[in-house]
Amino acid sequence: MFGRVRAWSRRHEKLAGVLRVAPLAALCAILALPFATGSQPAASLDMGLAGYLGLSAALLAPLLWRDRPLASFAVISLISFGQWLADVTLLPANLAVLIALWAVAYECSFRWAVAAGLVAELGIFLVLVNWDTPTLGMFFSGSIFVVTIWLTGLYANTRRRYLEGLEERAERAERERDQQARMAAAAERARIARELHDVVAHNVSVMVVQADGAGYTLDSDPEQARLAVRNISKTGRAALAEMRRLVGVLRENEGGDTDYTPQPGLGQLEELVRGSAVPARLRVGGVPVELPEGQQLAIYRIVQEALTNALKHGGPGVQAVVEIEYGGPELVVRVTDDGRGAAAPRSPGGHGLIGMRERVGMYGGAVWAGPRSGGGFEVLARLPLAKAA
Repeated sequence: MFGRVRAWSRRHEKLAGVLRVAPLAALCAILALPFATGSQPAASLDMGLAGYLGLSAALLAPLLWRDRPLASFAVISLISFGQWLADVTLLPANLAVLIALWAVAYECSFRWAVAAGLVAELGIFLVLVNWDTPTLGMFFSGSIFVVTIWLTGLYANTRRRYLEGLEERAERAERERDQQARMAAAAERARIARELHDVVAHNVSVMVVQADGAGYTLDSDPEQARLAVRNISKTGRAALAEMRRLVGVLRENEGGDTDYTPQPGLGQLEELVRGSAVPARLRVGGVPVELPEGQQLAIYRIVQEALTNALKHGGPGVQAVVEIEYGGPELVVRVTDDGRGAAAPRSPGGHGLIGMRERVGMYGGAVWAGPRSGGGFEVLARLPLAKAA
């Protein structure tokens, strides 16, 4: 129940603050009758009903500053001190000092709580000074009441900090548990990927050997060649079944939607450059050759990542040029822009360049990325040309 009340108070802070002050305000309103009839204490300054209500409102209003307990306590204490200087008798609204003291002990650090407690003790001493026969016992009685409220606030503060520490540790433990689960899942996926490589590589090797045997026996022993071809078909189906099964395990956490769209390649490169958020031009040099789909996808992703980096770090008005150069034993991919270059802020935690290196490294190539001497940024990748199967 207290948890629900606390949650409601956090959602409706202003209304909760009014409700906290309401009981004391109601008490002040009830005890305003003597001032309305003119029978207020004779020892006090004649202030009338208007003065009583105005002073009470001035003492109660700072209690609504829930987010500023120190300021609330200071204002109430100063008003009470001015009331003592003017020789105005104690009012029910002066209990606001004790409420503000509890708020300081609950919300603020220990040194501010001690300072507020000393101010409250000074207030008790000043009140007793005006009495005809003040005694030490009266001072101790008032001090015990103030110290009790002060200690209650400190205990509530300690309890609140303890609960916040428990919540923080629970959240940290939950994050660490989720991280461990993700790491375990990543390790398992890596193991499955190695199994996928071994299974598919074995089956493909068998298919190659059988295909070579069928080629050798095609003329001399057609029946043996047909048997080899049937074995090739059977082995290929088994390899595909294993691949689907293992890839299904790898993708089991990617959601229920399956994307059957073909992976992009060099045929979609011009569309990528034309539709990029960065104004870019595509230049192709040399005689294009047919490349494997995996290598085409690697080139496409390199260009895509380079254009994304130009958009993120190049600054306003940046433009880019994408160059694909065929020639010799390697293919050169160069993406340059005229942005901020070395002046661009670095983004921590980025994995774009790492991904480029991994994709290029799969095909025995190399990639370089960095600011150009004349300004701007350049991504240069070299991939050995591999003929499509």
